[in-house]
Amino acid sequence: MGNSPDFNDNQPVGGGDGSGGTMIKEQDRLLPIANVGRIMKQILPPNAKISKEAKETMQECVSEFISFVTGEASDKCHKEKRKTVNGDDVCWALATLGFDDYVEPMRRYLQKYRETEGDRAAAGEPKANQGKGGNSSDGRDDQLRPNQSNSGPLLFNALDRNSGSSLRPYN
Repeated sequence: MGNSPDFNDNQPVGGGDGSGGTMIKEQDRLLPIANVGRIMKQILPPNAKISKEAKETMQECVSEFISFVTGEASDKCHKEKRKTVNGDDVCWALATLGFDDYVEPMRRYLQKYRETEGDRAAAGEPKANQGKGGNSSDGRDDQLRPNQSNSGPLLFNALDRNSGSSLRPYN
């Protein structure tokens, strides 16, 4: 968002105070807005519209959330003298940061992902992120879609903002 008061077009990375860090462009820091809009539309009725402002706000929020959780997972890896953040580290970070409702669905997703990768390895297929660009001709076929497996979809509950109670499953 170019006119957001909290974010400039370039953000320092690595230096904390901006010194010694490299600058990254806003489009490299944020998830693609089209993807954010598609995800938002999945939960809304078919005739619902989403404003550009709502998409940009959500884009900032989800990008910040991912950075927040990943940063916590990265700190854990750094303390353990490891260079690679894995799915278990992300689950640990979610729990540590108080996002307990997301830990079990994430663990189920991670388990299904690992099963899918194991099945691909046994069949001699390349991993989802390998091969020609990591994807097939339409760019989506090799991505894991756990909600299409036999064991049922991963469910996250949509919460009523006013009461905090679960309204309906979100998958």
